[in-house]
Parts: sequence; structure tokens; C-alpha cells
Amino acid sequence: MEAMSEPLRIRVDGTAPPTIDLEAVSHHGVQATMDWIAEHRSQLDVALSEHGALYFAGAGIAGREDFAAVRDVVFDEPAAYHEKATPRTDFGSGVYSSTDLPPAQSIRQHNENSYTLSFPGRLLFGCVTAPTYGGATTVADVRAVLGALPERITGRMAETGWALTRNYQAAIGLPWTTAFGTERESDVEAYCAANAMRCTWVDGVLRTEQNRPGIIRHPVSGESVWFNHAAFWSEWSLDPAIRDMLIDEFDHDGLPFATSYGDGAALTEADVAEINSAYDRMTRRRPWARGDLLLVDNVMSSHGRDSFSGARDIVVAMGDPVTLADCVPQDSAVLIR
Repeated sequence: MEAMSEPLRIRVDGTAPPTIDLEAVSHHGVQATMDWIAEHRSQLDVALSEHGALYFAGAGIAGREDFAAVRDVVFDEPAAYHEKATPRTDFGSGVYSSTDLPPAQSIRQHNENSYTLSFPGRLLFGCVTAPTYGGATTVADVRAVLGALPERITGRMAETGWALTRNYQAAIGLPWTTAFGTERESDVEAYCAANAMRCTWVDGVLRTEQNRPGIIRHPVSGESVWFNHAAFWSEWSLDPAIRDMLIDEFDHDGLPFATSYGDGAALTEADVAEINSAYDRMTRRRPWARGDLLLVDNVMSSHGRDSFSGARDIVVAMGDPVTLADCVPQDSAVLIR
């Protein structure tokens, strides 16, 4: 019985995600890992709500089938993956590659699908093959990120939210057919109408626009968190050479991604630098080892990826969906449009 379970032993050192060692458990096979998680599920839920992320060292995941089996013990239900924005491989059964972006490219902190009306409440990452160097899946407590930002940014974000514009250029990024999972323009238009988005077609190029709150409340704890892609997709987060190249090619109005405050005011270079600095100060990382797992509360914790060398096979599953409406007070609902 879970009531008789021993207290969780969680290592917290301020540099790595809070870590639970499962090597002694997984020595008996992946089923033992699954049984242990099921037995301690309530305690793990409490720990995740406290820390935002939990790393399971030595969980004994040998491959994608093991990972999917453990996922089904960790999540109550799967979460759909909408409005795709980055390349990843779909392995089936709700298991994806964490990302297919090039190894030399680090990925900044972000909360999965912060721009959609429903998003995963939890993410589970698993290591099938660890890279030779680097490649950690990094995490940051977005409660702390919010607390680290100046009021001139948080006040504006609370008042206006943030805005996202996407141009689905054929030459760069995902095509709209992949992003929306359809070949029909009418399907895209129906989706946008149902999900508080505006869409237009200009010379065959799809452009979508949406406004969302940038500070929300956790649906269970009620804690306020910094939850958006405002800095992640800002032109000021790009390498300067890449930014100049994209602007030369597409102009500002045609960039694949563009963000601003919700009232249209620009996120300045200084604003974005402040936000990225806050993320960096709160970021925790641990090198992957084969068989390890990382469980993330997607509302309390952002995630990213370090650049790496060598083969890297990190899989991810999304579960326990949350609706944006459950995370904003009534007076902030006007920011969803």
C-alpha cells in the first residue's frame, strides 16, 4: 500500500534537477521501475508540484517500448500535440523525438505549447542513447523566472499578454501542412476560428496571429508563473548573423516567428536580454545517461536543450492536458484572442 511507502529520497543541489536514484529498483527490470512509480505516485505528484521537475537516474529504460510503458504509469491521459513548430520524429503511440534540430544548436527555455488553448500538463523525457558530450535537457522553474524579472516587464505582460505571428514560409521552418496536420486550407481556417487565431493567405503563404496571457496560474497550486514563448521566438534571441539574413530575405513582416507585447508594443532587445538572463540564472542541468528519465510539470517548469556531439536519442511524451482557461483569472480571459 502506498501509505506504507518510504519517504522519497530526492537529491537537491541547485545545479541539477532534483534527482531520485532508481538503480537499485531497475536492477530487477523495467517492470520493477513501473511498479515503484505506481506505488509512489501520490508522493511523486507532491514532489513534482514542489520542484517542477524530477530526474530519475538509473530508471532502466532500454528503448522506446519501455519508455511508452513507463509513460502510461506516469500520465493519467495523453495530451494532443497541436500547432507544431519544430521538427521532431513521430515514433507512434504518442512517443516523439525530443527534437530533430541540429546538434550544434542549443534550444532556449520554453514551456511546451504555451501559445495553444490546451497544452500538456506534464512532459516525460527518456534517454535511449546519451550523447558523447553536452545535450542535457535543461529545466528552469518559471515561478522563479517570474520573480527574477523587473516589474516593467512583468507588469506590461500581466496587463497586455503577448502576441505571436507565424509566417509558414516554404523555405524555412515547418510547412503549414505539417504544423496543422492537414492538406486542406479550409481545415486550417476552421482550426484557427475555433482556437482564437486569425489567419490569412498571401500568395500561398499562411500567416497566423494570436494573443495569449504571458503570466498564468498553475491549475492546481494557483501559483503565478512566467508562461510564454515571447523571448524564445523573438528576433532578438536569434544569432545576429541569422537574424540579419532572415530580415534581408523576408523583411520583419515575413519572419517565420515574431513576438510582441499583446498591445503590439515591441519587446525590445533589452527586454529579451532580461528575460533570457532570468531563464539562464534559473536553469538546471544534468548530463543524460542511458535509461534515465526526466519528468517535467510543463506549467511550473520550462525546458530547453544544450548543444551536443555524438549520437543522441532522447524521446518525449506529453500527457495530462491542461486548458488555458483553467489557468487564467476571469479578467485575463480578454487577453486570449
